[in-house]
Amino acid sequence: MKELIRKQALWTAAVLSAALIASLGCSVNPATGERQFVLIGEQQEIAMGREADVGIQQQMGLYPDEDVQRYVERLGKDMASRSERPDLPWTFRVLDDPIVNAFALPGGYVYVTRGILTHFNSEADLASVLGHEIGHVTGRHGAERMSTAQIASLGLGVAAIASEDFRPYAGVASTGLGLLFLKFGRDDERQADDLGLRYMTYANYDPNEMPGVFRTLERVSATQGGGRIPAWLSTHPDPGNRAVRIAEQTRALPPDQQHGTVNRDAYLAQLEGMTFGQNPREGYVVGSTFYHPGLAFQLTFPDGWKVVNQRQAVYALSPGEDAAVVLSLAEQGNPDQGFQAFFGQQGLERGQSWRRSFYYFRTVPPETQQQAQKYQGLVGFQSHGDQLLRLLSYTADSRWTGYSRTLQESLASFRRLTDRRYLDVQPKRVQVIALDRAMTLEEFNRRYPSTVDLRELAILNGVDEGTRLEAGRKVKRIVGGELPTS
Repeated sequence: MKELIRKQALWTAAVLSAALIASLGCSVNPATGERQFVLIGEQQEIAMGREADVGIQQQMGLYPDEDVQRYVERLGKDMASRSERPDLPWTFRVLDDPIVNAFALPGGYVYVTRGILTHFNSEADLASVLGHEIGHVTGRHGAERMSTAQIASLGLGVAAIASEDFRPYAGVASTGLGLLFLKFGRDDERQADDLGLRYMTYANYDPNEMPGVFRTLERVSATQGGGRIPAWLSTHPDPGNRAVRIAEQTRALPPDQQHGTVNRDAYLAQLEGMTFGQNPREGYVVGSTFYHPGLAFQLTFPDGWKVVNQRQAVYALSPGEDAAVVLSLAEQGNPDQGFQAFFGQQGLERGQSWRRSFYYFRTVPPETQQQAQKYQGLVGFQSHGDQLLRLLSYTADSRWTGYSRTLQESLASFRRLTDRRYLDVQPKRVQVIALDRAMTLEEFNRRYPSTVDLRELAILNGVDEGTRLEAGRKVKRIVGGELPTS
């Protein structure tokens, strides 16, 4: 009976604490006019966004075209200045990633990828998505999700105290809820759509372009893959009939807001020469060999393994995902410092040397975790130009015998890249053509061939494959980017 009373008292305290915090955190959002539960203040939002921005730039990289960066920043700041939170330190950046997406962080940090820019066909298209992301910030959707996660964590903490059986799982549950709540839901998406429509009309852009943008994003998301960030639909769930609903709202606008600036030609001029798709200068695979022209090295991965190329690392996973080979940029200055830092980590035991610059290693779980999975592997450091590279391979201790030869052969294949065929590759790029006469898209593709197929070309230009294009229209095609054969 005493134990039951204790648990009931703890749960009552948790409910009362949550109710008190909720009452303190509720306020009316000036952008939406709705009461909102937010525990995070504006300065805290800004600080969190600023800190995350540093990591995003380092991990994802900015598209190296200052004119494009300034263009997007100018347009975004003009729109944000007309919002309900004009005094935030609004920041707009173009990320060097082929995936079609855009996202916003609390505090006014907004990002678009070069991938999404190449799929827009006017300034009004860009304004549609920037307005949507500005709406996530003014709607305080990120701050609201984080606040909800804090309350959920509080409840889980009390539950762990009240129940001996539940305590071991509290940490796992908290992590899962944190990820869940920080993802925007369909209500957030619907609200951001509404606010985006508001902001683009405030900036005098044509709202009739917005439904077409969402149709394009739906068409392209199904084919996306291979970028450093998720595709549009995985982070912006469709709230249902998105394009139809926006079209209906546009028709209900006052007559003076139903039309506005499109700026098609001015926008397409910004795309001329823009990198399209994966940039092979940052690494590509031919057969089973990974080539990195920018850093001038090559490494052969085991046949049939899945290769994933990130900005700071490239790795290959076995078909069963029970072994890996990883090459990454090291923070240390030379190999000795690299080994010192690597084996300075708790739970790692250095083994014998292999070749000149590798050591075997194994993991040694602490006494309290003797049942934990153990691993074996090889690690090496290579000075390469002004970079230090770390080469790592590992698998479970029980599988080492079966994988050791394969892992060794892959690491031993590392060498400097000197073959000009592989060094001189260039990325695909956007080229804009003004039509001297009317023609179908298929005719255009025959006359001005692209290095993408007709379906992708249609999506890029926001038309159907059978569309007839009028004379004088500017049309995108993709050129270059051919890779050498093995």
